[in-house]
Amino acid sequence: MRILVTGGAGFIGSHFVRMLLDPRSEFRVRGPVTVLDKLTYAGRRSNLDAVTERIDFVQGDICDADLLARLLPGHDAVVNFAAESHVDRSIADGTEFARTNVLGVQTLMQSCLEAGVRKVVHVSTDEVYGSIADGSWSEDAPLDPRSPYSATKAGGDLVALAYARTHGLPVCITRCGNNYGPRQYPEKVVPLFITNLIQGRPVPLYGDGRNVRDWIHVDDHCRGIRVVLERGSPGEVYHIGGIAELTNLELTQRLLTAFGATWDRVEWVPDRKGHDHRYCLADDKLRALGYAPTIDFERGLAEVIDWYRANPSWWEPLRSAMAAPRHRPAVGSP
Repeated sequence: MRILVTGGAGFIGSHFVRMLLDPRSEFRVRGPVTVLDKLTYAGRRSNLDAVTERIDFVQGDICDADLLARLLPGHDAVVNFAAESHVDRSIADGTEFARTNVLGVQTLMQSCLEAGVRKVVHVSTDEVYGSIADGSWSEDAPLDPRSPYSATKAGGDLVALAYARTHGLPVCITRCGNNYGPRQYPEKVVPLFITNLIQGRPVPLYGDGRNVRDWIHVDDHCRGIRVVLERGSPGEVYHIGGIAELTNLELTQRLLTAFGATWDRVEWVPDRKGHDHRYCLADDKLRALGYAPTIDFERGLAEVIDWYRANPSWWEPLRSAMAAPRHRPAVGSP
């Protein structure tokens, strides 16, 4: 099977590519892997250094129909990670979010249809549902996005499903909660807080800190996507649920404790506009296909902290380039 991974130089996409090519992984593939990535600020070739000789890398945009027409023929499957994903950035300006997350998805789906791709997995987010006070969303819950980011992701999901229903394009959608793991761009809350604590800076916590998120290690997320790629039914949505439902206060406490720090390291900042209170996904449908997360949150978080401590050369240049006013913690983003 020849697979094209769009957005494969980003955080989650690069983990997925490395999993596909890991000879120790039960989810490895035998065929070649192509990576298409625009290499915006969050996409880095270095994320693929371990597998660079085993992939075909193409720098490009999923909005480029001519490029896709040349690239897609011969690929059996496409997994789409390409997206603008930082909520705060979407609040400041949603233009690129609409372009990539809606128009880009439409262009990619049309191109996959024309190329006769046999399986497409479109990677989405729990944020398309808005907020849930208690319980969990099932895959047929109504969409109620609150931010420009989540609204454009919902729009892209609907476009993908329309191609499945109108044209019979064999596309599945996955929706996941908050990811954490190595090589996550440090505008997101876990690497932002970790790198701030390493550098002796305060950690900026939104509002009263009581917003609730369900956390999953990026490797477990990638395993779930791989199961959907292999076993998912076309036209269906699959949730990849987390295993650690925490308030932001609880998450902050765990990170402070890991560094031997106290609450005087916390900087309380005004809440974000349209900040959803709680997300939670029911993932019975995916578990019925044989999937289950494997990485305990406490162990996973400790290993991620160790990774950032051991790899300042990866994240320090990114932190130096980050403009403080627009890089507040993305506590609602995966």
